[in-house]
Amino acid sequence: MDDELLRAATAVRAHAYVPYSRFAVGAALRGASGAVYAGCNVENAAYPEGTCAEAGAIAAMVAAGETRILAALVIADSPVPVSPCGGCRQKLAEFAPPEVPVTLCTTRGEVAETTVGALLPGAFDKGQMPT
Repeated sequence: MDDELLRAATAVRAHAYVPYSRFAVGAALRGASGAVYAGCNVENAAYPEGTCAEAGAIAAMVAAGETRILAALVIADSPVPVSPCGGCRQKLAEFAPPEVPVTLCTTRGEVAETTVGALLPGAFDKGQMPT
């Protein structure tokens, strides 16, 4: 497990805006440059218009000029490691090849390791777009 990603995701999770679900999530990504980008979930009274933690981390990475993920980590206060939603799996697959590691953590120390490809087999990608 990447301790730097864990620290970043844990720290940003503390800033999650979750007045409705009270389910705070933090995510951290390592870009191709080695830099770490973090994001937290941000809810909105007009469900489902909120933003997932993974999407926030990806937006921070792209805003910094990077478009390649080398590793990802997600943390939440849940009984088992929480997996990215379907939309965020597709967002991760846009910027990471299938073999990129994804670490799923709980605040209680439970950890599960997977990959982008295992989270989203058969991902839709640019190769399927008409030319």
